[in-house]
Amino acid sequence: MDESESRSEIKRLAEELLVRHGYRGMGYAEIATRLGITRANIHYHFGSKAALIDEVLADYVAATLEALRGVWAVDGTPLPDKLRQMLVFSRQRYDRFNADGELVRPWSLISRLRQDQELLTEAGRARLAHFSTEIRDIFAGALKRAAAAGEIHGDVEAITTLLVAIADSAAPITIAEGGFAGLEEAYAALGRISRS
Repeated sequence: MDESESRSEIKRLAEELLVRHGYRGMGYAEIATRLGITRANIHYHFGSKAALIDEVLADYVAATLEALRGVWAVDGTPLPDKLRQMLVFSRQRYDRFNADGELVRPWSLISRLRQDQELLTEAGRARLAHFSTEIRDIFAGALKRAAAAGEIHGDVEAITTLLVAIADSAAPITIAEGGFAGLEEAYAALGRISRS
């Protein structure tokens, strides 16, 4: 495997281990063993564990924001369809870590690393805060446009706040509710509120 493939595989596995086990549970030894490389190889590419996690988090946040912009920046798509697209996006990530019939496991890197914020670098903590600010801006703009088009009849700011809370807490909602149905109900309730 060439250097860019090696970096990508290290980051892919680091992301998986971070979601499954958190900051403390992700280590170079397991990555090296599973990829058949040395820990020195990982150090060569990333230096420290903190630097690897910063890069993995930066990529994950960027990909998540890009996907959310892809849903919410499209004018003409009705709000119920956008909420369904949010569910599809979350379901793909949920299914990666959760098999049917098992206890619900963590499935969001953002949610998981929020639990370990004290261990993150300042850049990592700032990235998590940036994510929340960005999704609020993405949702607020889309919901204002929907209200202007007569699609939303409620308090747009309140609906934005609820949407941010649901999207930002999607993984904990599924864990607290014992499955994906809890998240589906949260989005359905938001849809009903937005039409009242």
